[in-house]
Amino acid sequence: MPSTANTTAKTPAKGRKAPAEPESAPALDAALADLATGSATWSHLTIGQRARLLDRVRATVAANAEAWADVAATSKGLEQGHPLRGEEWLGGPYAALIALDAYRRTLAAIAKGGSPLDGLKMDAAPGGRVRVHAFPLHPVDGLLLSGYTGEVWFQPGVTEGDAARTAGLGQLAPTKPGGIGLVLGAGNQSSIPVLDVFYELLANNRVAILKVNPTHDALVPVFERALAPLIDLGFLRIVTGGGDVGAYLTQHPRVAHVHITGAAPTFDTIVWGPATGQGSAETKRRRAENRPLLEKPITAELGGVSPIIVVPGAWSEADLAFQAEHVTTMRLQNAGHNCIAGQVVILSADWPQREAFLAALEKAYAAAPMRSVWYPRSGEKLQAAASDYPSGRWFADGTRSLVEIEQGQDASALERTEYFAPVLGVVELPGLGQEFVDRAVAHANERLAGTLGANVLIDPATQAALGSGFENAMAELRYGAIAINAWTAFAFLQPTLTWGGFPGATIDDVGSGIGIVHNALLLDRVERTVVRGPFRPFPRSASAIGRPGTFSVLPKPPWFVSSRTGAAVSEGFTRFQMTHDWIGMGKTLLQAFRA
Repeated sequence: MPSTANTTAKTPAKGRKAPAEPESAPALDAALADLATGSATWSHLTIGQRARLLDRVRATVAANAEAWADVAATSKGLEQGHPLRGEEWLGGPYAALIALDAYRRTLAAIAKGGSPLDGLKMDAAPGGRVRVHAFPLHPVDGLLLSGYTGEVWFQPGVTEGDAARTAGLGQLAPTKPGGIGLVLGAGNQSSIPVLDVFYELLANNRVAILKVNPTHDALVPVFERALAPLIDLGFLRIVTGGGDVGAYLTQHPRVAHVHITGAAPTFDTIVWGPATGQGSAETKRRRAENRPLLEKPITAELGGVSPIIVVPGAWSEADLAFQAEHVTTMRLQNAGHNCIAGQVVILSADWPQREAFLAALEKAYAAAPMRSVWYPRSGEKLQAAASDYPSGRWFADGTRSLVEIEQGQDASALERTEYFAPVLGVVELPGLGQEFVDRAVAHANERLAGTLGANVLIDPATQAALGSGFENAMAELRYGAIAINAWTAFAFLQPTLTWGGFPGATIDDVGSGIGIVHNALLLDRVERTVVRGPFRPFPRSASAIGRPGTFSVLPKPPWFVSSRTGAAVSEGFTRFQMTHDWIGMGKTLLQAFRA
C-alpha cells in the first residue's frame, strides 16, 4: 500500500470544535452508511470480478460520453461549433475510458498471478534510478500518438525486483478493506474527480464519497449515469454542496482518508484550520504546537507555477511558429484554468533567435481563439497580474496577459503566484548550451512555486550535442512530471503514467501535494514521470526518420488551441476508444491532417 508518512497528526488536536452540521447532514450520514456496507462488499470481490465491473463502468461511460462532453463544454461557455469544444472530450470521457482500459489490463495481469510490469522494458535512469517505459504499451497508442513516449522513474534505491514485486498496490491484498475515502473533486477538468475515484478503489481498496466542486454541479446527473455500476453496488456516492459539506465530511468518523485536488490554501484550511478571520488564532497555535485539525491521512494534488524552459538552438521559422503555438497551448488550454498550465517561460538572453521567438509567441498568444475566462475569481487574478506588472501586454479584449520581465524587474509575483488564469510570463537568464540548461534547472527548482510539472523545449540537434549532460540536468529537475518537447498535461492524460508533485512534501509544507494518482500500473515508490515528444510535427518530422525521439506521423496535435480541426479530432479520438471503429478513425485522421 502507498506510504502515508507525514500525512497525519502526531498528537490529537485539543479543544477542537466539531464543524457545524450542514442541512444535508442526514443525507450525508446515510450515504456514508451505504459506503460502509459497500466497503465490505468490495473486499469480497475477486480480482476477476473487479475487472468485469470495470467493463460495465466502461460501457456506461461510453454511453454517456457525448452528454458528458456537451455539458462540460456548455458550462464553460463553449457553445456548439466553438473550435475548443474538443478540450472537453479529451479532458472528460476520453481520459476516463483509457484509464478504465489500463486498469483493466493491470487487473488481468494480477489475476493471472503476474505483475503489471511483466513484459515492460525497464532500464537505468540517471542518478542510479530505475525506470519503466510505460507509454506506449500498445500499437494503437504508438500510431495515434506517434512520437510520444513516457517513462516512470522510481525513487533512488528501488531495484527492478522491488518495482515488480510491489506493483499492484491494494490489489495485492484485495480482501483488506481500505474503508471510505473522501474525494474533494477539482472544479476545472471534468475527468479529475472520476479518475480520483478510480484510484481510491484500485490503488487503496477504498470506496469513495465524491464531493463535486460546485463548478461541476451540472455534470452530476451525467456522472451518476456514467458511474452507475459503482453507485449501484455501494462503492460510490456523489454529493454536492459548499465548504460546510466538505468540512463536515473531512471530520466525519466514518471517513478514513481525504484526497483533494485544489489549492494549497484549501489544503491548509482542511489540515490546520482557517488562516484568516474567526479561528485563525487557534490555527496559528495548532501549527506552532504541531496539532493538526485533521486527524486522518490526506493526499493532495495542488498545482504550482510551471516552467517552460526553452533551450536555445538553431530553429527554423516553422519551428519558431510551432513551438510558440505549443507554449500558447500550455497557458491557454481550458482558459488557463489548469494546475499544470505553463506560466513562466525561461528564455536565454543570449539566444540569437530570442527576438524572433518572442515575436512568434506574441503572435500565437494573440491569435488563439477567444473564450470566456470562466473559473470563479479569475477576474481577481487578472487584476492582480495587472497590478503586479503594469507593463504587461493584454490581448483578447483584456482577457489574457503576456508579461516580459525586464532587467532589474521583480519576478517574484510571477514566479510564486499560481494565477490559474491566462497570465504568461517570460524570464530571461544568461548562457547558451549546457550552461543555460543548468542555470534554468536551478532557477526553476529554487525560484518557482510548486513541483508538479516542468516543460522543456529543445531541438534534436542541440539535445544530441548536449548528450548525457542534458539527461543529467533533467534528473536534477525536482518535479513530479517532466515533459521534453511535450506538455506535462500529456502525463496527466495517459493513465499508465503517474501524476502528482515531487516526493518530499509534508502537511507542514505541502507544495504541489502529497502522493500520486492515475498510475494505472499501480506502482509504488514512484519519483516522477518523464514524457518525450516530437520537436517537429509531420510532415517536417519526416526528415528525422531513424533518429530516436524525433520522428512522428502526427501533425499538429488536436489539443493545440491553434488546431483548426481540434474539436472534431478530439471527439473522433474519444469515439474510437468507445467503438474501436477503424473506418471512423480513418476519417478522424484525415481531419487531423487538416489541422
